[in-house]
This record gives sequence, C-alpha cells and structure tokens, in this order.
Amino acid sequence: MTLALPSLPAARRLPRIGRIERYVLIQQLRSLATALAVISALVMLIDFVEVSRGVGSNQDLSALRILGLVAIKSPAVIVQLFPFVFLFGTLGAYIGLNRRSELIAMRAAGVSAWRFVLPSAGMAFLLGVLTVTVLGPMASAGDAMWQRERARISGTAPGAGPPEAIWLREGDDQRQMIIRAGRQDRANARLLDVTFFIYTTQPGGGRTFSERIDAQSAALSAGRWRLQDATGATVGQRAVTYSTLDLPSSLADEEAFERFARPQSTPFWSLPNQIQRIENAGFSSTAYRLRFQQLLATPLVFAAMSILAAAFSLRLMRLGDMARMSVAAVVLGFAFFFLNQFSAAMGSAEVAPAFVAAWLPPILTALAAFTLLFYTEDG
Repeated sequence: MTLALPSLPAARRLPRIGRIERYVLIQQLRSLATALAVISALVMLIDFVEVSRGVGSNQDLSALRILGLVAIKSPAVIVQLFPFVFLFGTLGAYIGLNRRSELIAMRAAGVSAWRFVLPSAGMAFLLGVLTVTVLGPMASAGDAMWQRERARISGTAPGAGPPEAIWLREGDDQRQMIIRAGRQDRANARLLDVTFFIYTTQPGGGRTFSERIDAQSAALSAGRWRLQDATGATVGQRAVTYSTLDLPSSLADEEAFERFARPQSTPFWSLPNQIQRIENAGFSSTAYRLRFQQLLATPLVFAAMSILAAAFSLRLMRLGDMARMSVAAVVLGFAFFFLNQFSAAMGSAEVAPAFVAAWLPPILTALAAFTLLFYTEDG
C-alpha cells in the first residue's frame, strides 16, 4: 500500500522560470556583455591617455608597461560604472525585443510584464552580490597595486621623497596619547623624532593635558613603547630626562608603521576590521563606514537600474516614441549618479549618517522604477 503525498496548491509552489523568462534573461545578458565591453573600452582608452600623459611623461615607459598599469587601474573605475552597464544593457535588450515585436507578441499572449521584469531584476541583484563579494575585492586590490606602482615610478614612495610626519592616537578611558613622529625607520621598526602628548580623562568625560614627552626614537613591541633619550615635562613640574622610558600601548606592532589604505583600495571583506582598527587608533572612520554601506547597497542599485530601464522600454511599445523615452531613461540614470555623489559628499562631511547617505539614493531609484512600472503595467 502506497501513500500519495498531497500536492501543493498552485499558489504555494515555488516559482519557476519558463521559456519566456529564460529567453528574456539571455537577451539581457548579451546586451549587458555588450554594454560592459563598450564602457570598459572607453575607460581603458581614457586611462591609457591619462597614464601616458601623467606617469609615462616623467618616465620612459613602453606601451606594454603602460597597458599593464591600465589593466590594474581600470577595473576599479569600471566597477563603479556597473550601474550604467545595467541601465544601458537592460535598455538595449528591451529595445531590441521591442523592435522585433517580441514584446508585443508577449503582451498579446497575456504575459504580464512582471513575469519577465522581476527575474531580470533578480539576476541583476545576484550579479550585484557577485560584484561586491568577488569582483569588487579584486578591483580594490588592483587599485591598491596601482597606487603603489604610481608612487614607485614617480619617485614618491615612502623614503624616496621628503619625510612626512606620522600621527597616531591611542588610549583608554583613563588616558589618551597623541603621537607625532617626524619620520620612521621601517628597517628597525622605530619612529624617530617622536613627541607624545598625554591627556588625562576626567570623570565627566573631559580631557586635560598632563604631560609631554619628546624622544629621539620610539619602538613598539609587546604592548609598550620603548623610548630612547626621552625628555618629559608635566604641567607645573620641571623637565626630566630618561635614557629609556616605557609607556603602555594598545596598538598592534604593525599599526605604527602601516598607513591606512584608501576606502576605495580596501576590499569589502577587510572593511569591518579596517573600521575597527581606525576607531581603535582614535581616528574618524566615516569614509570607510560610508564605503561599506555603499557596497552593501550595490545589489539594490543594480536591480533598481534594471527595473528602471525595463519600465521605460515597456512604455516604448505603447507610446511609440523610442528616442524620447530612451533619453529620459538615460537622464534618470545620470540623475541617480549625481544624487549618489551628492549623498556621498553629505555622508563624508558627516552631515548625514553613513547608512542614510549610502541607502537613500538606491531606495529612491527603486521606488521610482516600481512606480513607473506599476503605472505602465497596471495603469
């Protein structure tokens, strides 16, 4: 005797992608590949001219060497332009379907626009996740390599140019130290011409200056600063000279000699630890928090651009004004870009929280795209 399992109601079955959806997805992927190729070619051409006139003018670099520099520099710019890839690619795919009257045939057969627009948006969302987790870190690594190579070729690498002062900050609830070093000796892991400004934290949270210590060198090891030839002076007291002096430290050994990478050069997976390190050192991590939130919002940006382009393409079928609606879609795409840049500037200036500055533009774009699609499809 066999028991028959009850079949799930139609409303509870998992959605399946049919032939129409697969066909539209394939057309969209082809159009996205074309848009990516065109944008990448333009970016690499511009970067080739920029590198040739910048770094290449100061050094005798071969064309092959310049191409190598462009290959590690351009991916970071291309990844930033991915929203336009989805805008132009999706718009081109649906315009092609419209020109071949395939959209008209789908609508005449009673196929709802939501049936093939939502899978396209879902694919864009998944590609956004892939971009953030895989392609983005690779582009960030390339950008960091480009910064190092440009500094080395231009002769501005650490130790090649004038010494630059190093500032550090550390402490706890009882004491804060601001450290300034005139230069560093990486070979011996020391800071040279060092000044320690020590502040005491009061019970109310305020800080008062308590001591200044000048030293010829300071080495960080095993959770302490070892100062050589130091002179310390507290408020209201005479200066005291020390041949060696130890001060407790909460910094890791490498943090005294490693500069924080730019937010754009920091991979997605390293941003949380980088933010924690910067805050532990007493510096502002606003730019890194904003970058992290922008990366988290990237999949929503791609999906919103895909829906926006599809909504304008559906209106082409009804209104018959292809040029006007295509220009309107491109204008809205650039409007999103400028809104995103403006919001990022507000976030960097701490006028708006990093979360709001990163998520507001894609949310507004997604709402605008859904509103237009609802109006086009359901009247």
